[in-house]
Amino acid sequence: MDELAASLAAVLGARRVTDLTRLSGGASRETFRFVADGRPLVLQRQRGGDTRNMGMEAAVLRAVYAAGVPVPELVASSPDSSDIGAAYMISAAVEGETIARKILRDPEFIAARRNLPGQLGHALAHLHRVDVSSVEGLATQDQVAMYRAVLDATGEPHPAFELAFKWLEDHRPPACPPALVHGDFRMGNIMVGPDGLNAVLDWELAHIGDPMEDLGWLCVKAWRFGSDKPVAGVGEYHQLLDAYAEASGADVNPLVVRWWEVLGTLKWGIMCIGQASTHLSGAVRSHELAAIGRRVCENEHDLFLALEGRW
Repeated sequence: MDELAASLAAVLGARRVTDLTRLSGGASRETFRFVADGRPLVLQRQRGGDTRNMGMEAAVLRAVYAAGVPVPELVASSPDSSDIGAAYMISAAVEGETIARKILRDPEFIAARRNLPGQLGHALAHLHRVDVSSVEGLATQDQVAMYRAVLDATGEPHPAFELAFKWLEDHRPPACPPALVHGDFRMGNIMVGPDGLNAVLDWELAHIGDPMEDLGWLCVKAWRFGSDKPVAGVGEYHQLLDAYAEASGADVNPLVVRWWEVLGTLKWGIMCIGQASTHLSGAVRSHELAAIGRRVCENEHDLFLALEGRW
């Protein structure tokens, strides 16, 4: 820790780095909180084996911050590993809660739950107005084709998923003009305070795509965490869509958002297969990955309900 603290001080030109504490992190990132010359900051450092371009994520973060999306201010970043041993981003620390069960149930977030549907709609509207040419190298993704290939690569038969793919192709809506898409905009990737949204986090899956992808993903049943409210477990469809339309000036067709919600459910089911495979192959032995793998059938059930119109 002393060596990392010294490297951070050198990168930031700080006289003193204190309170360096490792936080929980995902498979691709190590996350630390620290104080540099009295300013609370957060370090995200790329883990070995992760090939995603952290420099591009930093560019996205700068662009969306300038566009008024509530995100942590980026203080320093580098795709080079020479400074602190890996590619990294350092951002201002934002206070709040990310654990969904607390946000959805604790009394201190009563006002937040009331405010979040509109705040999330406004945040997405600002995000989707960002000029995609301002971030070089962003990939354009066709989500149906991408996850069709991922499922085929598993070599596993999943008739419910095949039915969903056919429904998606038969009902595919006209595409909206391409926009910068977060790619994982959901409960768990937002920082929430007593009054609602403080910051949108985790931009590593950002890409160019249909902006309705973000709205549909936010409504996927898995991200309601047991709540009966369809928008992130805190609100109704009309609250999100009305706020988005108000802030963006664009008409939003609820049926199009529902199409993307079905696709999101299918995507999460396929992702669950991948998580289980990582455990079963021995690449990473993990009770958490094994448990996520058991949720494949949950998504198959949700897809049946959705396609029957009983969702």
